[in-house]
Amino acid sequence: MTTARPSCLAESLNGTLSDMMDRDSSIVLIGQDIGRLGGVFRVTRGLQGRFGVDRVRDAVLAESSIVGQAIGMSIAGLKPICEIQFDGFVYLAMNQIVTQAAKMITRWNGDLDLHLVVRVPVGGGIRAVEHHSESPEALFAHTPGLHVAYPSSPEDAAAMLEYACHLGAPVIFFEPKRLYWHRRRQARSDADVLSALGARVVRSGSDITVAGWGAVLEEVLAAADDLAGTIDVEVIDLRWIAPMDVDTVLTSVARTGRLLIVHEAVEFCGVGAELAATVSERGWADLTAPVRRLAPPRHIYPPADFEADHLVDQPAVVRMIEEMCR
Repeated sequence: MTTARPSCLAESLNGTLSDMMDRDSSIVLIGQDIGRLGGVFRVTRGLQGRFGVDRVRDAVLAESSIVGQAIGMSIAGLKPICEIQFDGFVYLAMNQIVTQAAKMITRWNGDLDLHLVVRVPVGGGIRAVEHHSESPEALFAHTPGLHVAYPSSPEDAAAMLEYACHLGAPVIFFEPKRLYWHRRRQARSDADVLSALGARVVRSGSDITVAGWGAVLEEVLAAADDLAGTIDVEVIDLRWIAPMDVDTVLTSVARTGRLLIVHEAVEFCGVGAELAATVSERGWADLTAPVRRLAPPRHIYPPADFEADHLVDQPAVVRMIEEMCR
């Protein structure tokens, strides 16, 4: 008897793209090396052979051109899904994303559906060179008109990508690159989300709430397991950075009285600051301790040999939870 390998993020996204393209001929993929090569991380492997070069388009080395073309495709009635090869290259498309795509629906008085997904491999942990381990989600979350997705599991990534593709508004879709081919995942509960844009409680607990998103949820869940029997940790995966489901976090904090926010992007002016401020303002009466954040300092992402010292690891999460629950 053979046991099927557990799905990983790359395989889940590849299958979802294939299924969506089968059902909807208006979906078009565009990016650098996504066709014949299947993308640097092989997320689009085999799709050009199946759907042809007109629907899986290898682009020139210009992120501004990739997103600019996609905006035009969307206005013409297509549903383009872009791939930016690495997170550090998305800045070259900021003009098209922030000054054009984000504002276009309002510019047209709401009479335009702008189907546009910009897929961005994000984060570190793969021993990459400079510009290949960025975590820029806060920049896009700050921009009105953009949705920002940041899944942490293959199952959520599939459902969120399908939702993003048919939303009719531009979505920055972050994909944690160290999870692309990672198959050994921490156990999670299968609690339902309240809406397609909602956060998910992936571990129930009563002593402290820990909220996060992306790859760092693996470290958070491992830390919660380490503390089981002494501290009962509830873990929330935000899933969407913008809009942000703060209500699910507030409901949890009303039970636990404590909130720790963990993320991979630098702590200063990060998304965690927004969540901490909102919970402090709206849930003050429920808090029994100050809201805390755990994230890297405001330093340039280091070379590969030093990235382990920069990233938040499982022991750091354990120490912070223990400190907050004394």
